[in-house]
Amino acid sequence: MNLDGKRIIVSRTDSIGDVMLTLPICHWIKQQAPTAQVIFLGKGYTKPVVEAYAEVGQFEDWAEYSEKNSAAQLEWLKSLNADIFLHVFPNKELASLAKKAKISTRVGTSHRMYHLLTCTHRVNFTRKNSELHESQLNFELLRPLGLTEIPDLEAINQSTEAFQPKPEGLPEPFQSLDNFVVLHPKSQGSAREWPMEKYLELAGRLVAFGKNVVFTGTENEGQLFRNQLPENDQILDSTGKLSLQQLITLIGKSKGLIACSTGPLHIAGYSGIRTVGLFSPQRPIHPGRWKALGPEVRILVCPEGNSKDTNYNCLDEITVDSAFHALTS
Repeated sequence: MNLDGKRIIVSRTDSIGDVMLTLPICHWIKQQAPTAQVIFLGKGYTKPVVEAYAEVGQFEDWAEYSEKNSAAQLEWLKSLNADIFLHVFPNKELASLAKKAKISTRVGTSHRMYHLLTCTHRVNFTRKNSELHESQLNFELLRPLGLTEIPDLEAINQSTEAFQPKPEGLPEPFQSLDNFVVLHPKSQGSAREWPMEKYLELAGRLVAFGKNVVFTGTENEGQLFRNQLPENDQILDSTGKLSLQQLITLIGKSKGLIACSTGPLHIAGYSGIRTVGLFSPQRPIHPGRWKALGPEVRILVCPEGNSKDTNYNCLDEITVDSAFHALTS
């Protein structure tokens, strides 16, 4: 399919990490057709990471329109003058809306029954049992556009170079801070988490090594652990103090970040800093599916352990020593 001059909507209306693992298909589109216009349809809180990606020309916030009446939604979607709609994250309402807007090429997975009635192309693949990384699985939806082979992760990693966020001013003491490492302990329930006591021990090791340490997270996450942080001028709490734009800037300034499988881990990978991901080997949450993209990503995976016990968190078995060396060596 000739994509020159086409206006292509990439729809991924879920979380930051999922969105960042979708951005490489925008790079592929622009490599195939530099004159194509990529319109990313997402939720508003992911806008800063999408707009930092040079291959995306326009961001549309689905949250602004999802509660409006059907006539207003249809008028909005028609106004985008799209030629192609890629349903990377399936959404029944958007699938119906794209058909009503008469977007000529509408691509979705064959595993959603409503795509049978709303999509012009249905791609047959499964995410659940695949050996591919999530970013590679997203490429399956490009087959109707001319993709013949799923790229390997080395090629996809190169697309992270298009992540070029504009620096955002930071409040003190973070603006003038240097030689620091970011510790992001929580995941808002999206992943298995490393115990807080190990983050605290790691912070002490890093301070003894001459590093400053910044703990990051939302205000609600900070309330869960900030009273455990030691009184130390080299250990700082940024929870609830930074916008997403500021967090991106802070991460980009740092010497490294450690976290479980959550949005800031993916931001760090794209930023090209040392990125240490903490993972379970259990499917479907294993690093082969969800590790961050980027040139400086390192993965720590806990032993298999009692994988049949759903209450067993094997991340407890990842040592502070291994985390320290992954960040500093």
